[in-house]
Amino acid sequence: MLRNRLRWAEVLIPLLAFGVRLIPGPRTIDDAYITFRYARNLLDGHGLVYNPGQAVLGTTTPLFTLLLSALGIPLGGSDASFPLIALIVSAAADAATTLLLIRLGSRLGSSGAGVATALIWAVHPWSVTFAIGGMETSLFIALLSATFYLHLAGRPIMAAGAGGLALLTRPDALIFLAPILVDWALVRLRRQGSSRGVAWREAAAFGAPVGSWIVFSSLSYGSPIPQSLFAKAVAYQLPASAGLVRLLQHYATPLMWHEILGSTWIAVGLILYPTLFALGVLLAVRTTARAWPLFVYPWFYLLAYSIANPLLFRWYLVPPMPLYLLGICLGVARFSRDLKHWLPLALFTLLGLVGTLSAWTARPDHGPTRLAPKMAFIELELLYERAAQSLSDRLQAGGVLAAADIGTLGYFAPGEILDLLGLISPESTDYYPLPTSAYAINYAVPSDLVADLRPEFIVILEVYGRNTLLQDQRFRRDYELLEELDTNIYGSDGLLIFSRLGPG
Repeated sequence: MLRNRLRWAEVLIPLLAFGVRLIPGPRTIDDAYITFRYARNLLDGHGLVYNPGQAVLGTTTPLFTLLLSALGIPLGGSDASFPLIALIVSAAADAATTLLLIRLGSRLGSSGAGVATALIWAVHPWSVTFAIGGMETSLFIALLSATFYLHLAGRPIMAAGAGGLALLTRPDALIFLAPILVDWALVRLRRQGSSRGVAWREAAAFGAPVGSWIVFSSLSYGSPIPQSLFAKAVAYQLPASAGLVRLLQHYATPLMWHEILGSTWIAVGLILYPTLFALGVLLAVRTTARAWPLFVYPWFYLLAYSIANPLLFRWYLVPPMPLYLLGICLGVARFSRDLKHWLPLALFTLLGLVGTLSAWTARPDHGPTRLAPKMAFIELELLYERAAQSLSDRLQAGGVLAAADIGTLGYFAPGEILDLLGLISPESTDYYPLPTSAYAINYAVPSDLVADLRPEFIVILEVYGRNTLLQDQRFRRDYELLEELDTNIYGSDGLLIFSRLGPG
């Protein structure tokens, strides 16, 4: 009977995950549009580039980009709806993840914990938001989960292949691949009594996709390292502890109960959830000693991002969450096992669903008015789309459009884009870092960059140029304000559209 129930769960929960993501429809995030423009240009015959004729690797997710391009061919070519394609891919990936979570739970000593985790993750706002947002997050998590599952199942060749694909989806896959490699090497040493010998099949499974991309990107762009990594490292200014604080808050709120009980719950969660996670680890490792890489991953992730301290965009917070939740549910399952009753795990699952569903809204205050996670806000993207439409006729006649957020603008506006941040414009990074006085928030546009490169049009949030560009006499002399779109996002006083005066 238990086996039959598990089989039903393995069918119904993935179907739930897929269907839940179709309800809101696409609510595309700015960064996703960068990937879509790469995919569209590839289908248009320009190659894997953002601006035609400029060989710059500005995407960190080549596998997702190529997948979108491939699916775009039968669905309209470069005219395909990439937000919709990305949504379907992500919904399928999240469905696969829920299935893998159920099976991971079974392998780690509690099928109930696996079902509980899968059910919560199927409707979790952190999962749904970036699936409907067009990001590569769902595909990455599915490949991450598959790698861990195949590793535990004793299928190293398939695990190596899944790990290689994960690395081509996001470079921070190295954080979870490292402990798996260590475990694999330790087992190999014990079996052979020597470090000699190379696992050629595993190396080929991993190296074929990764090596192919390294060769292609090195020949095409001069390096396999995305330009966007360099740009983000120098352009943003953050307090030294910003990453650690943000991640601790995140790890303290996996079930979103702070949405109901307020911010004081964060202090409770900071103790409660890691404790349950530790209990779950004890249960899992006693079941299979090779499970340890799964459970060090969330903490390696926290450590790596705390030390690197980048600007933590919301989708950076998602990858460790499914395994973190699985560890927590395993901890609760241990209580159920000790009490010899299913009630603790069932009650925890119910509370988890209540918490996560409380972070949804029936009628978002902007964009499509369908049921969606509260955090799936796209107000800024809608403003940039309006700005692109406003400039469309002018850009058709030629001219470079400069912006610090290039996703939505670049997807909807024709012509060349100058990225003031530097993700796809390497020349911009020469103007960073800026002095602390230049920043009103964590990013500011360099005045010298605009003065030297002289783009015909500029679209920025007022707060980006408050202490730099908008105070510069050269800019005031050379540019006129065409339009101001009302917004207070990031504390900004509007979205500003400028045009250069006089001859170029």
